[in-house]
Amino acid sequence: MASLLIKNGRVVDPATGFDGPADVLIEDGRVAAIERQLDGKGGEILDASGLVVAPGFIDMHVHLREPGIEHSETIETGARAAAAGGFTSICCMPNTLPVNDNATVTSYIIERARQQAVVNVFPIGAITKNSAGEELAAFGSMKNAGIVALSDDGRPVMNARVMRRAMQLAKSFDLPVIDHCEDLNLSAGGEMHEGVPSTRLGLRGIPASSEDVMVARDILLAENTGVRFHVAHISSRHSLHMVQFAKKRGLSVTCEATPHHFALSDAAITSYDSSYKMKPPLRSACDVAAVLEGIVSGTVDAIATDHAPHPGSEKMQEFEKCPFGIIGLETALGLTLEKLYHTGKISLVRVVELFTTGPARILHLDRGTLAAGAVGDVTLFDIERSWTYDVNRSFSKSKNTPFDGWQFRGGPAATIVQGKVVWQLENR
Repeated sequence: MASLLIKNGRVVDPATGFDGPADVLIEDGRVAAIERQLDGKGGEILDASGLVVAPGFIDMHVHLREPGIEHSETIETGARAAAAGGFTSICCMPNTLPVNDNATVTSYIIERARQQAVVNVFPIGAITKNSAGEELAAFGSMKNAGIVALSDDGRPVMNARVMRRAMQLAKSFDLPVIDHCEDLNLSAGGEMHEGVPSTRLGLRGIPASSEDVMVARDILLAENTGVRFHVAHISSRHSLHMVQFAKKRGLSVTCEATPHHFALSDAAITSYDSSYKMKPPLRSACDVAAVLEGIVSGTVDAIATDHAPHPGSEKMQEFEKCPFGIIGLETALGLTLEKLYHTGKISLVRVVELFTTGPARILHLDRGTLAAGAVGDVTLFDIERSWTYDVNRSFSKSKNTPFDGWQFRGGPAATIVQGKVVWQLENR
């Protein structure tokens, strides 16, 4: 019987309410016991002294680019970057080539992940065929193949009639609908948030209202259909207020925030550095404060990276020409600890909750806990270690990040998937 004993750590499991010193025993890929002192029984022992031992982190919003765009990222390289960031499970968006809008592509991703990925990969299927926003994709067969949610991420469903029908059908299959909330008529031609910095740089702005009106529309449709609705990468204060209102109404509405949207504002864009170009764009300082407050108050249910790799050949162009998006798997925990935990805004339990029970609950995944019998996915991290992010050492194929050279206090130490150590910090 293969076993792994994680000793001397501080176990934090929001799902069970456990927070304290304990050992964790994993046998045959599942949690066997959590006790103050456990015997290794001759199996592998991992010393977690000075570390937090948490359920495996889940990133519910990544772009792995495979199939079809492997020059940007592959399932293998994206999974390795995820492991180095402390993630044991990642959910990949469907904007591949071809789009994941049918069971064949879904099955390909799952099989490829089984062969190549060091972490769990859960595909998200497209809402519409080719994500074109017109004809619904094959929800039922994709669910049977293994998708955990529906989204046309990056290409919002502009037609309200199509979205309403999608929500009705998604509810019948008990699948959550995740929307990239953006009114393309309002944001058309924009490169960054509409504000003083965009005016100063002479770049066309993307107003926050382009997000707000779509969040409002989708919440109304979610109320009408009863679907589980999730707002991807929320970035506007008005959108956050609407989600908070929907929750108070008892609607099945959730949202996620990305580290870059609570770590940076549009004021950080002082030159035409394409590393700062993303969608939604970096918003105003007021919006950043609202995202932080949404995390503190519980309005935000999960932290997700929106890991969006692009090679230098595409990203290193004029700001107006280069694609939107940044990588984020390896910096997410460091930014969260820096901006939220070490500033005293949230507790360590809340940090873990945002990466575990939050996304697991939204997607109905059998992950996010260390309860006896649970899958043995574990994330170990240090809350004090000082380190500097060097993007040139990233496992991702792409290097598009504004956080290269940032110094962090706290970060991942080891990543364990089904009882197997798939990544561990060197020279700890």
